[in-house]
Amino acid sequence: MSSISISHIHPRSLKLLKSSNVHRVLSFPQIRIKRPTICCTKLTPWEPSPVTYAPTETAGDNLLKKTTNIFETLNSENTAEVPETSTEKVTDTSNSPVVQLQFLKWPMWLLGPSLLLGTGMVPTLWLPISSIFLGPNIASLLSLVGLDCIFNLGATLFLLMADSCARPKHPTQASKSKAPFTYQFWNIVANVTGFIIPLVMLYGSQKGFLQPQLSSISFAVLLGPYLLLLSVQLLTEMLTWHWQSPVWLVTPVVYESYRVLQLMRGLKLGAELTAPAWVMHTLRGLVSWWVLILGIQLMRVAWFAGFTARARARQHQSSPAADG
Repeated sequence: MSSISISHIHPRSLKLLKSSNVHRVLSFPQIRIKRPTICCTKLTPWEPSPVTYAPTETAGDNLLKKTTNIFETLNSENTAEVPETSTEKVTDTSNSPVVQLQFLKWPMWLLGPSLLLGTGMVPTLWLPISSIFLGPNIASLLSLVGLDCIFNLGATLFLLMADSCARPKHPTQASKSKAPFTYQFWNIVANVTGFIIPLVMLYGSQKGFLQPQLSSISFAVLLGPYLLLLSVQLLTEMLTWHWQSPVWLVTPVVYESYRVLQLMRGLKLGAELTAPAWVMHTLRGLVSWWVLILGIQLMRVAWFAGFTARARARQHQSSPAADG
């Protein structure tokens, strides 16, 4: 039982009681209400789920330390912010070498063609044939093969530089370029035809079908370097197809341009060797054949440029539609 004291004050005007303050004690019984406990395992949708935290042995030691702020005991190294900052640093450091490599690629646009010009065209056009050609013998054959080997080295370096320039700026992007099957098939047909014509000419001369006959050493001097460089071209094209290099479209243009000059050199050497008329006509036919093939290759380059332009236009048209 609890008691409550209430002071009751009478005004002076009434003067009914002599005492001004009268204390009355009122006692009210205390009512005790027992609240029943309700056990419920399911939570309502608007109630948050209880948070349980089970500290480990190492974490418990850190939480029990006397610090001004309890959050100071938390170790920031275990948070997820560390991988984010580390990845940002990695991306920054990985992008900086890419930018530096782009600056190194710019001189290749001039260095590659200059190297191709110096190793291929200058020796063939300005070097006098009389200084390296001593007649139909092994020394003359080796001299001509040496000139073509110098060109092959320059062409290989040029293709490597072109492949480096064709690579995307970001290494994560795909840089593979697969040549179509029809392109590979017709290139092989053109190269095999260029092989068959000289071999048929040699076979007809050895069997006596073509008169007057042409000696083996004269044939090697006139068409030996041609066959050797053609085999190198075929091997290089097959490697670019296998590696899916972006230079698969440029490789035949490089070698076929030099092949025209190589056959024109053969025509000059044929005049000095007093080669038969059918040999000279065959060489002129080979020059015409490779000029035709070179024109087809340039048409393919134009087609590929138009194809990529249309593909980019479709990509730009589809990207705003996807964003909308």
